[in-house]
Formats: sequence, structure tokens, C-alpha cells
Amino acid sequence: MPAPDHAALHALYSEHNGWLKNWLRARLGNASDAADLAQDTFIRVLNARNADTIREPRSYLGAIAHALMIDKFRRKALEQAYLDELALRPERVAESPESRLLILETLLAVDQMLDGLGERTRNIFLAVQLEGLSYVATAERLGVSVTTVKKHLIRAMTHCLLLTDD
Repeated sequence: MPAPDHAALHALYSEHNGWLKNWLRARLGNASDAADLAQDTFIRVLNARNADTIREPRSYLGAIAHALMIDKFRRKALEQAYLDELALRPERVAESPESRLLILETLLAVDQMLDGLGERTRNIFLAVQLEGLSYVATAERLGVSVTTVKKHLIRAMTHCLLLTDD
């Protein structure tokens, strides 16, 4: 892998960091989050090691920043859903911040695994694994054959196993 061109990266950062922060601030409504995501965007560029070959810098940076925003919103929504679920529990159990972080990171990892599945595969996987439906009940609910349910479960399990091997 070629070494990053530090001069090109410095020029990219110098010329577009202000624009990117303003672009993000307009979408996030928060200068602090905008600065964090802009920094994360340039870290991605640094890790990609292609700063010297970017032809449309604002489009490229905007695409990376947009993906990071989606990840941020997704994580926030997942965290809020978890907190809402905790609030519904009848007994109040005080969890340590470490436990809460571990649970949220696990939920995010599961969400990312599920995101890589097709819609039908994801629906079948969730019906069987999360709701505890039988293969027959899942097939009836989704209007598919039991063989299709089995095939999609194998696909989902293989996908999840491949991601956990990394």
C-alpha cells in the first residue's frame, strides 16, 4: 500500500476543512458535532491514502461525511430506543456506564450485521431469532415456503459468522 502524500492531504485539509465544517453544521445544527465529523472525515481520507488522487474534493468529502452522519444518527436512534426500553422496565436497575456502553456497542454491531442483509433475509432472521417464530409460522407470515425460510436463515447466519471472523 503506498504511503500517504502528506502534502496533498495537508492541501486538502487546508482548502476544504472550513467548508466541510460549515456544510456539516448546516445539517447537524451543532458546531461541535460538525467539527467532530469533519475530523473523522479527514481521518477516513488519511486511512484511504488517496488524498492526491481525489478529483472532486467537496463531493468526495461530502459523501464520506454524509455516511458518517448516517452512522451517527443511526447510533443515536439505537441508543434512544435502548433507553426508551429501559424506561419501560418495571424495576429500576442501575447499570454502570461501562455496562451501558457495552450493551450499546453490541446493539450497534448487531444492527450493522443486519444492515448487510437483504430485506427478506433480515425479516426472516428477525422473525425466527428475535420473535421465536417457527419456520412454518415465519413462512406463513411472509408468504414464502419453509425451504425459502431455511435458505435465508443459512444466508443470514453465514453473513453474521463471516463478519465476526474479522
